[in-house]
Amino acid sequence: MRADRLLSLLLLLQNRGRMTAPELAAELEVSVRTVYRDVEALGAAGVPVCADRGPEGGYRLMDGYRTRLTGLTDAEAGSLFLAGMPGPARDLGLGAVLASAQLKVQAALPAELAGQARRVQERFHLDAPAWFREADPVPCLEPVAAAVWERRVLRVHYRRWRGEVRREVRPLGLVLKGGIWYLVALAEETVRTYRVSRLLTVEETGELFDRPAGFDLAAYWEESSRRLEAALHQGVARLRLSPRGQRLLPMQFGAAGARALRSAGAPDADGWVVVELPVETEAVAVGDLLRLGPEAEVLGPPGLRQAVARAVAALADRYRQPSGVFENFHEVHRPGGTDRPRERQVPS
Repeated sequence: MRADRLLSLLLLLQNRGRMTAPELAAELEVSVRTVYRDVEALGAAGVPVCADRGPEGGYRLMDGYRTRLTGLTDAEAGSLFLAGMPGPARDLGLGAVLASAQLKVQAALPAELAGQARRVQERFHLDAPAWFREADPVPCLEPVAAAVWERRVLRVHYRRWRGEVRREVRPLGLVLKGGIWYLVALAEETVRTYRVSRLLTVEETGELFDRPAGFDLAAYWEESSRRLEAALHQGVARLRLSPRGQRLLPMQFGAAGARALRSAGAPDADGWVVVELPVETEAVAVGDLLRLGPEAEVLGPPGLRQAVARAVAALADRYRQPSGVFENFHEVHRPGGTDRPRERQVPS
């Protein structure tokens, strides 16, 4: 979109100083002629872009434009990266700041671009949390976010699966994944990931730290996610899926299910296909695969097929027996039975 490109051009000049038209064109991946038109559009909108001629010339912003003309505070400028994510911005304590920043930016845009920005806001919305799950309570999120921003060492009390630990951490960044906040921090010379909702207490030590040179939060998260997926998937299940099971697979298993379907074999006469699906431990895999119900058959490995068969047999045996509630109901209401209801038994 042109509005996005104009903002990028403005920020390039603001952050780097004087740049030539070819340099701007290379950064924005547009033609030099387009840069000329965009500079004219910024000038028409009131942005003071100066053109210096000569070998050392180029475009630059008038001195003082950053603070005197934009009116954005540091917090407002930083909050713009959360535009389109009002929920997460609110979690970080930046809801009001983001709203203020967006109003200032819209006011600075020419009428045509301001209208387009409003249309985008009206027609696109990002809802980060997953379906059918309440968001984690994150009472420690705001102080953690402040420590990330200010590079302050924290002393945290953290609840793990194997028990509670206390550590000093150097917070490097926050990641929102599927509605869950994670803290990426340096602890004991190792970069680790902590689920923010499991932070029981957070205390500032008063010490500042230097970020590791070259640390890339997005790259770390991508690699960490790959390692986690590889560690969780300890085997491969061979499944036979009905047409409905094929629709359920990506819903139940996400990206792994979608990848398995893409590499499925040709369907048989009834539309069933055979897929290979990465699974976790046998105990976890049995529960996961049972969610597919009668729409899937586990072909292998043999141990997993037998484990699923045992679980199905146990379920069948359990459901052949009437529950306590229905057994009492039948005793009370069968022909010739007592009219006085027995005490109701509620299954635990």
